[in-house]
Amino acid sequence: MTRTRTAPGPAPEPEEFRAEARRWLAKVAEHRGPRGREWGHGDDSVAVFENWTEDEERTHTERIRAWERTRYDQGWGALGWPEEHGGRELPAYYEQMYRAEEAAFDVPRRTEVFPVTQQLVAPAIRIWGTEEQKRRWLRPMLRTDELACQLFSETEAGSDLAAVRTKAVRDADGDADGDGWVLNGHKVWTSGARVATWGVAVCRTDPDAPKHAGITVFLVRMDAPGVTVRPIRQMTGGSSFNEVYLDDVRVPDTDRLGPVGEGWRVTLTVLAAERLDSGTLGLDNADRALDLARHLPRPLTGGEQQQAAELYVRTLVQRLIGLRVTAALVAGREPGAEASVGKLYATATLRATTDLVQQLLGPRLAADTGEWGTFAWTEHLLGAPGYSIAGGSDEIQRNILAERVLGLPREPRPVEHTKTPKEPTS
Repeated sequence: MTRTRTAPGPAPEPEEFRAEARRWLAKVAEHRGPRGREWGHGDDSVAVFENWTEDEERTHTERIRAWERTRYDQGWGALGWPEEHGGRELPAYYEQMYRAEEAAFDVPRRTEVFPVTQQLVAPAIRIWGTEEQKRRWLRPMLRTDELACQLFSETEAGSDLAAVRTKAVRDADGDADGDGWVLNGHKVWTSGARVATWGVAVCRTDPDAPKHAGITVFLVRMDAPGVTVRPIRQMTGGSSFNEVYLDDVRVPDTDRLGPVGEGWRVTLTVLAAERLDSGTLGLDNADRALDLARHLPRPLTGGEQQQAAELYVRTLVQRLIGLRVTAALVAGREPGAEASVGKLYATATLRATTDLVQQLLGPRLAADTGEWGTFAWTEHLLGAPGYSIAGGSDEIQRNILAERVLGLPREPRPVEHTKTPKEPTS
């Protein structure tokens, strides 16, 4: 396909940009109707976490990857990135405007590994990577030639990511430069581990340092010897999450991201981006639930009308919160509070969507009759609660707001008292 990248320059006016995006999309994709989809036809999936086999996940990943490469090569990917990385240096909110236009066209819906790669990992490499790492990883990740997953969570750590136990120790003979690391540990809840080429692993490199100080981050080849991926069976029947075991995995020091012992700062960069991305979480399904209300083959009750109206207003507010997050980014501020509010609001939107659909469908929600747009909602119902934990639990977000916005003191941890054994008597 011919490369027709638009050169960086003054940002076009928003309406001009949106019209340009529509013209380009019309050349490369089929339009899906005035609301972005035709009710009653096509894919009715509203899964929060995909319910695919490994073969299905790989097939869909390749479809999405082909589309992302087309976008990137034609100048519609990496919109906010500098030209040297294939971007157009447009303000951050232009990506949102593009996504709004793209929603009206029949293009593959991105799975989680794609925003993780492009919006979490690539920016972290841009901030913390060496020049060689930037040359090596940024373009391939933005174009999705390389995909990355997060090797963050651990069963023992819970929501306290700084309590990770995965160890990385120096291995002077481990690589050609005589400067490598050996990783051992167990990660859990990893999306996209079966299709990712790299995993961003948070490891403890100094067990004697204070908890937040002895951490280092590495990029690990997911096909390296000693890396084992085991799918986790979900109650939806799918396995979009995985456990990842690291058994004597050798990593060259050139794949270390950021300084030794300062991995917590690198980790916070990724987590902040994750919470920014969660601000749009659940909006597609909320819009689909409102479409269900419009197409229900009976009049809505007064209570159902009120629920639908409240959900509609909630989607508007959530989009406004997203704009505030974007405005903070444009102003050069870290949108910590805005991102936490957005994450909390998004999980509440997921719950409100579930409540409305349950009211509208009743028993039809639980009956797999083959009717379009009914039983498919069980995957939303079963998956939505997981986002109260994913991307930083609701409790963590409230703590952030209490401390950083309200100025409340951090609650002291209880002190464990150890009884001193009595000295033996003679």
